[in-house]
Amino acid sequence: MKQKRPGLETLVLNALRNDYPIMPGNAGEESVLRKNGFRFQTRVYEAEGLGHLCFLTMTAMAGLMQMETAIVAVYEKDIPLLNLDWVKAMGKETQMVEFYDDQLAPYPAEKLAAFEAIKAKDADLADRETDPHWYDDILYPCSYDKTGKGCGERFTAAVEAYLSEFTAQLETAADCDREEKRAKVRDFAETLFSQGGPAVDQVTKLFGPEVAKRLILGHMYGVLK
Repeated sequence: MKQKRPGLETLVLNALRNDYPIMPGNAGEESVLRKNGFRFQTRVYEAEGLGHLCFLTMTAMAGLMQMETAIVAVYEKDIPLLNLDWVKAMGKETQMVEFYDDQLAPYPAEKLAAFEAIKAKDADLADRETDPHWYDDILYPCSYDKTGKGCGERFTAAVEAYLSEFTAQLETAADCDREEKRAKVRDFAETLFSQGGPAVDQVTKLFGPEVAKRLILGHMYGVLK
């Protein structure tokens, strides 16, 4: 029997929980949203000494389309914002590991190179075709965006490798002012809400801008004022 892939929530929590006490939060009315065959479930956590964690799952088309999102928004270390996404539709999988420049100081090139080395191991896998987006300028090239069929084990291995390197870099990342760093995360989240993206546009269309704002700023990034 084929082994079920571990979800992004399991992978992220396993990577972080030994070093950072993790406390569940409450997504309130947005913890489960349903409309037009779409179902979204959101779980939030606070990681002591680190920042905010969010895990979002979506199913549609009677389960034929599935999506998972994991966000590691670090407020207390000057390290890039980390978003992970996994999508499965009609048997084809896509895995994204995205690092965004939200630091207070430039991030060391040798640390980005360590992530680039992980990406290079899967150079034979197909890159996902994308249209230009507003965040392209702050998305580090070491980010991973691959797609294909029968790639689940390699995608999981890539996520585990990225998370292992990320947690190692957390140990040596510079401490920073929590509110200054959180403001940088807020800038990203507010721009994501105002400028949009595929998932943001879908949530806004289904549930309206007020719910979308609470979901994105409040639950996904933990920066709603």
